[in-house]
Amino acid sequence: VQLQASGGGSVQAGGSLKLSCRASGMIWSTFTSSRLGWYRQAAGKQRELVAELTSGGNIAYQDSVKGRFTISKDNSRKTVYLQMSSLEHEDTAVYYCNIQYDTRDYWGQGTQVTVSS
Repeated sequence: VQLQASGGGSVQAGGSLKLSCRASGMIWSTFTSSRLGWYRQAAGKQRELVAELTSGGNIAYQDSVKGRFTISKDNSRKTVYLQMSSLEHEDTAVYYCNIQYDTRDYWGQGTQVTVSS
């Protein structure tokens, strides 16, 4: 299984970006039964959970991104998305997608998001 993340870049504060993470080598039923998440790690800080989407459809966000970020998925494409709006300088980080299924834990390679104030 490989997770390919894309969509990062540099934007000004107030701008938007949409991250994508496609799972290859994973069968459809595993993807739809997985917990999907986006994490981020800013320079000098620990990796933190930004948003998660459970197989049952429950969604949770870190308080700092509520109302600005939206996690979603496309099962047919085995892809999870993170729509980020009203970006702030504090959102600058490397963003990682994560898929958890049973005891297995998969990570994408990370995509850099830089927000200039």
